[in-house]
Amino acid sequence: MMNLNSRPGRIGTPCLACPLRMKPAFEDKTDDEIRFIQAMKTDHRSLKAGSDIISPDQESAELYTLFSGWAFRYKSLPDGRRQILNFLLPGDIVGLQASLLAAAQHGIEALTDVELCVFPRKRIWDLFVRMPNLAYELAWLGSREESMIDDNLTSVGQRNASERIAALVITLYRRADALGLVSDGSFDFPLSQQQLADALGLSLVHTSKTWSKLRKAGLFTISGGRLTLLNPRLTARMAAVYEQSKAPRPLI
Repeated sequence: MMNLNSRPGRIGTPCLACPLRMKPAFEDKTDDEIRFIQAMKTDHRSLKAGSDIISPDQESAELYTLFSGWAFRYKSLPDGRRQILNFLLPGDIVGLQASLLAAAQHGIEALTDVELCVFPRKRIWDLFVRMPNLAYELAWLGSREESMIDDNLTSVGQRNASERIAALVITLYRRADALGLVSDGSFDFPLSQQQLADALGLSLVHTSKTWSKLRKAGLFTISGGRLTLLNPRLTARMAAVYEQSKAPRPLI
């Protein structure tokens, strides 16, 4: 993996003009809260796909908000096997656990080229002292990430291969749609079949066969890296995933 490179002090888009704040995925904030977030931010980093945002066992990791692109959080075994824990899309908090511990217990990798808003770990305490509402939202976002991992663990433990892949595709579609990333039912889908396998506890061969089966059944089409969701109500269980309500969430 490549090392993290940045241009120190590049603030990027002002928080008050952040285009993410206009998306239906996120709750409104007061101008004072947004100015406080702007004061905390120290950098705006651009990384290439495949870069480590946070390396396993990294000490003193910073806290980030994913401004653009996709990433994923993972843990690896000594023999190289990898479990992808969850996928991160724009607006998601990156590295909350790592920023609060002495050393990261997982890694976070850029799935695509990404941009990140950087918040130094030493300033996180300011949230709890000066902005308790924002501190609560930060804790809420940490709980949301844990809930997403719970959902994936439930999927791996209780769903068959077709249901696992369908649930992940549908969930990512819904998340992308709330961010305005879906056009005419399609969105950029950067996951490889190996990454799907690593996320869902399947072999690469089983993933490939099941992926083809779902495509032929009419759940989706994929061309040029864009996935079009055709029939998320293909089965009652798929429909249940698609119809889950998604309330707006905080954006730090």
